[in-house]
Amino acid sequence: MHSNDFEKVFSDFLDRREYDQAENALFAMVRIAFLAGWRAAGGAPPPPQKIFQIMHKKDIDPNGIDSDLCVPSEGDDKDSKK
Repeated sequence: MHSNDFEKVFSDFLDRREYDQAENALFAMVRIAFLAGWRAAGGAPPPPQKIFQIMHKKDIDPNGIDSDLCVPSEGDDKDSKK
């Protein structure tokens, strides 16, 4: 565990423009490397995806949001989704 002084200084560092620029550059390098590997493996570039979607409260199922990330197993029923 770090001291409160460390956490404050680190937080201030993360709030700086220079950090944002470095983070953006690192992300761009990782994305370019991933795309190069993807293409080298014979894949087409992945299609662009939505970052987020604005939804109205009336459009949200009160039992939760369905997702293809957590597909239920054969023995699971609809009510056991978490």
